[in-house]
Amino acid sequence: MSSTIDWDQVASLWRASGRSRGTVAIYLQAARRFVQHCQRRRRDPIAHLTRDKVRRAAREYSRRRRARGDPARSACIAARALACALTALGRMVPRWSTPRSAPTYAPLVMRYLEHRQRYRGVVAKTLRRDGQCATTFLTFLSRRGRSVRRVRVVDVDAFVGSMTGRYKAKTIAGICSALRAFLRYIQVAGLTTMDLSVLVVAPRVRAVDRPPRAVPWKDVRRIVRAIDPAAPLGLRDKALFLLMAAYGMGASEVTNLRLDDLDWRAQRLRLRRPKTGVVTVLPLLDPVARALAEYLRRGRPAHAASRTVFVSDHIPHEQLTGSAVIRHRLEIYARRARVRCAYLGTHLFRHSHATRQIEQGQRPKIVGDILGHRRPESTSVYARSAVHRLRSVALPVPR
Repeated sequence: MSSTIDWDQVASLWRASGRSRGTVAIYLQAARRFVQHCQRRRRDPIAHLTRDKVRRAAREYSRRRRARGDPARSACIAARALACALTALGRMVPRWSTPRSAPTYAPLVMRYLEHRQRYRGVVAKTLRRDGQCATTFLTFLSRRGRSVRRVRVVDVDAFVGSMTGRYKAKTIAGICSALRAFLRYIQVAGLTTMDLSVLVVAPRVRAVDRPPRAVPWKDVRRIVRAIDPAAPLGLRDKALFLLMAAYGMGASEVTNLRLDDLDWRAQRLRLRRPKTGVVTVLPLLDPVARALAEYLRRGRPAHAASRTVFVSDHIPHEQLTGSAVIRHRLEIYARRARVRCAYLGTHLFRHSHATRQIEQGQRPKIVGDILGHRRPESTSVYARSAVHRLRSVALPVPR
């Protein structure tokens, strides 16, 4: 079967994806070992390019050779890289792993989530949180020998009290918010006669305890200028952080940006908010457009199957996910630019963008529309970070 695999084309695809010659050599050695093992057992190597079958094969020949370390891990990395290369070459390759099944809920929770989605417009991410909270609460009631129709205030208090010491106050406040929504639903659905949602006592989390973390705009520019476009990830990071700085995007917004969201002819950018699902159309600024074009032409792997703009540099070049990756890259460039901040989070550019807009006299309504805020109170917190504007409205100190 190895004759059906053109190893030269596979190696060239790996090198085009940014793999070094040493890494390509290691991939070739591990992939050929897997193929030869399948041939000895009269198996089709391509049909066995799945995670479970590769792991099983790696354990088989590692026991025979008494290999050290974790041969299954190295075999899976090389085999998945081989599967991606064969897919790019037009070969039919089985699915690498079975996708996770959607969570199953009780019929009551399913009706509740359907109600939340249809009448409240709740997005999928919030629905998962609501479903998990409702399921946990029903399980808690079952352990106390209580049904939904017989739920009392003491049960609600006991459920909230059970989280004390396990979660932070802000997390408990979020769970209480989801619990209120579920209690309102069971009252509207006629399962209870009293609205218990008004009796849910959550820990107080002061949103005005401290202003949002932001840095001066000159430091934002220094961080962006510290990105080397000639580096392997320089083109991707420059386009990514320019988007975050110019539009105040968060990590989830920039990683969920798709190729179809870029309208090059109309010079517009379509941004989808992950929390609310609202679509905002923004002008595609020239510096951002040039950085995106350079990344798509020379930085983005040509054989990436994902339709998201930013993909991982690791094979199989899937969507760039997780705020930890962006935070790690931000820390690298901030250290290189010698910018010091108490906390370098993924919302640093978002907070700095909003603060700069307020300082320049932009109306909070416009700033809130750009950031995707539904309530004016969400935008008003940035006025406390706009120190220069606050100084202009301060009254003189009486003498």
